[in-house]
Amino acid sequence: MAGSCDSRARLMQGNECCCEAAILAGLKFFAGYPITPSSEIAEVLAERLPRVGGKFIQMEDEIASMAAVVGSSLTGAKSMTATSGPGFSLKQENLGFAAFTEVPCVVVNVQRTGPSTGLPTSPAQGDIMQARWGTHGDHPVVALYPSSVSEIFDITVKAFNIAEMLRTPVILLMDEVIAHMRERVIVPCADEVEVVDRVRPTVAPADYLPYDAASDGVPPMADFGTGYRWHATGLYHDVTGFPTSIPSKVDFLIRRLIAKVESRKKEITFTKSQYMDDARVAVVACGITARSARSAVRSAREKGIAAGLFQPQTIWPFPSEMIADIAGRVDRIIVPEMNMGQLVLEVERAAAGKCEVVGYSRVDGEPITPDEILARLEEV
Repeated sequence: MAGSCDSRARLMQGNECCCEAAILAGLKFFAGYPITPSSEIAEVLAERLPRVGGKFIQMEDEIASMAAVVGSSLTGAKSMTATSGPGFSLKQENLGFAAFTEVPCVVVNVQRTGPSTGLPTSPAQGDIMQARWGTHGDHPVVALYPSSVSEIFDITVKAFNIAEMLRTPVILLMDEVIAHMRERVIVPCADEVEVVDRVRPTVAPADYLPYDAASDGVPPMADFGTGYRWHATGLYHDVTGFPTSIPSKVDFLIRRLIAKVESRKKEITFTKSQYMDDARVAVVACGITARSARSAVRSAREKGIAAGLFQPQTIWPFPSEMIADIAGRVDRIIVPEMNMGQLVLEVERAAAGKCEVVGYSRVDGEPITPDEILARLEEV
């Protein structure tokens, strides 16, 4: 019954907030391996999950962690893992398996400066392209990126709901700063949180075809251990789940996997804007950089510069149509990011020459400051 408890304001760390939101979204299984700057997620869930009837396990490495998450989700448990750059690299093979076998799960990547061991305690935004293309082959991808602790709460819940709705892994990108900062968050009651569960079959076990997709391209998913026996394989497979190399069925499967995400793109695309109605120069930024951009845009407005901010919270699928619309209304788009230029490539592609697109990079392990972005805006 709505209102059965009081929503409460809490001072929460970003990683802690991610845990709280995951539990309210229905998380029942977490497998992971400690890695800075995501370790607090494992630490909090090791204590919290057993108290709500869930399971926590520390695996021997990130490869096994991702495999355990896939296995637990196959039994019907909402499942999550958390890591940072080096661990995210190790998860890619099993991430591809989950995408191909349509196993819903959430993978948190708290980015740090890389490559390799890099700077373990310093922030970066260098995994944007890895989130899209980290595993080999064509595959569906959903990746979300909050910029504040309160956004972490909302976006984490959305990540679980999208994973369940589309039967696909969802990547939750964060960076070290928002993962470790503490901010005020209104934590809602459990019955105030919209929770989506995967669609399960209504046919008898003998009649179940695990990859016979409905009109929305997402097949019902039976839980292992409930009497439904089905085959999950990393090979191309037909509606029975068993391998096939028939070209028409191979083509159909991969196109269906991509289409089930693209067809729901509007529904799963989340963005925020500030001062964009009359902007002549737009800043496109995400994560911690969006916070600096927000301050820079306000300062630019005080100086008489018609600046605006567009913050994509859904990074993949990329909001190309929205960027194209912005490009047709402004003279320049500035893309500040803590990498050598990953987001700017997608912005350039989407803008399609309608306006000038300028990137600004910082890769020294320090956040981009509002003054740095303001200086770019003053150059216009």
